[in-house]
Amino acid sequence: MRMTSGQDEFRRVKWAIAALFCFLGFQYGTWASRLPALKARLDLGAGELGLLLMACGAGAAISFPLVAALMHRLGPRRLALASALCLAALLVALSVVPNYPLALLVICGDGVAVGCLNVAMNAQGALLETVYGHTAMAQLHATFSAGLLAAALLASGATTVTQSVAFHFAIAATILLLLLAYARPTLLTTPEQQPEDTDTPKKQKRRSRGSLTLLSGKTLLLGCAMAFGTLTEGAMNDWSTLYMKDVVKVPSAETPAGIAVVSVMMLLARLRADRWRSRWGDGRVVRVGSAVAGIGLALALPLGGVIPTLLGFACVGLGTAAVTPCVYVAAADQGQDALALVAAMGTTGLLAGPALIGFVASVGGLVLGMATVAASALIICMAAIQIHWNDRVAVRRQ
Repeated sequence: MRMTSGQDEFRRVKWAIAALFCFLGFQYGTWASRLPALKARLDLGAGELGLLLMACGAGAAISFPLVAALMHRLGPRRLALASALCLAALLVALSVVPNYPLALLVICGDGVAVGCLNVAMNAQGALLETVYGHTAMAQLHATFSAGLLAAALLASGATTVTQSVAFHFAIAATILLLLLAYARPTLLTTPEQQPEDTDTPKKQKRRSRGSLTLLSGKTLLLGCAMAFGTLTEGAMNDWSTLYMKDVVKVPSAETPAGIAVVSVMMLLARLRADRWRSRWGDGRVVRVGSAVAGIGLALALPLGGVIPTLLGFACVGLGTAAVTPCVYVAAADQGQDALALVAAMGTTGLLAGPALIGFVASVGGLVLGMATVAASALIICMAAIQIHWNDRVAVRRQ
């Protein structure tokens, strides 16, 4: 594919890659929205359901060696297509599995495929920015959130027609295949097939170092930022509702306001964050954003009350929105192995975050648990200060 500055071609490729992000959000949101039905059909207890959820995350977390090998063998384009096909098939399989052990196996496989698609689609997003010289990663991550929302709407509509999970998942799988068919012709080819620019020899040298790249200080700092970034996001998603109920003491009908504020602010910020990246550079966006998240939440906690709490939550959504997109771009610049490792650390943070906050809350209360979230945002800021960010996209736009 020839390098071009044409806006029309850039938009076509961006929307093709966005379809992959939407695909992943839609696939995850589909089966997550029907957990009560799956629990009832398989006659699961709370512990068994928790293990089922953990199996998905564990599959994604341990997929790093496989992802790294497949990225080298297949490249991001073919890996994205193959893992997306697996996810569509696994969704259908989950609707018909006859027993719990097979459900665990399917969900674990789903996690592995999620790990593969997550790395491949972010590699596509980073390559898009390199080839066309325009920021796009934050908007791509916003389409993941749009996929989650679309999945929730479909689940609501499907359950009004029938309680059949198989019917619902068959419709969802069809939509997934349509998204994949839309994306396939326009996805970017592997980096090695792209025309060389002034940074290419340096990038190839980094890729050729293999395991040395994985142990570089920058890669580990990026992994730290990613892990605490996903920890912050996951903890807010899982604990904000309970915090509103038990600490802020709002009525039950108003408890979702916390997660709603975080989600809306994050979505709106991601729609604008690429412009911020082009103007100020990734490093400054991550440093300032994570500081806003940590300080805003830390100031809100001792004040208490509905308004201060929601403002603190809004700071988290606003400040962390661009963290993971920027870190993915920086990790991709370090090479495919580094991208796979950083993505795996992000999954680990997403898994460990809610459990860590739960442990802290059980010892010192939910306010201390939320203070830990604020601290994790400030750790992102400290890691970002130590990272040398390559803001070449911002420079090209000037």
